[in-house]
Amino acid sequence: MRKTALLIVSILMISNLFSQEFKYESPNYEKISKEIKKKKSKFYYKNLFDRYLNGDSTFTLNEKRHLYYGYSFQKEYSPYTSSVYNDSLNIFFAKDSLTENDFHEIARFSLLILEEQPFDMRSMNYLSYSYYNLGNNELENFYSNKISIIVDAIMSTGNGLSEETALSVIYVSHEYDLLNILGFEFGGMQSHTSSGYDYLKLEENEYEIEGLFFEISRSLGYLNKLFK
Repeated sequence: MRKTALLIVSILMISNLFSQEFKYESPNYEKISKEIKKKKSKFYYKNLFDRYLNGDSTFTLNEKRHLYYGYSFQKEYSPYTSSVYNDSLNIFFAKDSLTENDFHEIARFSLLILEEQPFDMRSMNYLSYSYYNLGNNELENFYSNKISIIVDAIMSTGNGLSEETALSVIYVSHEYDLLNILGFEFGGMQSHTSSGYDYLKLEENEYEIEGLFFEISRSLGYLNKLFK
């Protein structure tokens, strides 16, 4: 039943993603940067971020976009940092089956990662899955909602079929996360175009999509600052 529900969600996402009627909008980073600093703005970042941490499910699409893309202007933003707790999680994923205690441990390590990287979709997915298996529907939905906020923001920016309609992400890891959420398989080739976009090749799929383009200017800007 759960697999069926997830499949329906993926189909709806793909339908919206490649709809000719949906109007995509690339993030205006300069405008977002200014807006999230205004204390009287509904996009003031501290307020958005507090709502996100508390599991608010009433975000408008524009608020989701300012929350997600606005994080790349916070001092904590570090798109290429990998948590030391990932190795601890890998121990559990190597097992053939998981016990109740394993799910508690997966949740514990995932929460530690989220303290460092609050937009880590993989950790949120692990949490949602763990709480599902532990029978805690409230926390399962709490973290599923957080994933939806990020996915909605990303998918509002394009369909990924060309550089002009590339999907904008602030973490390269979100490229692969989005593939999994949409039900696509990575085709084993990732390349960086001359225009500064990432391109991920896909395995054969029913939509006959060869690959998706991602706009990664915020990640590249972070790297440029490091090497100045």
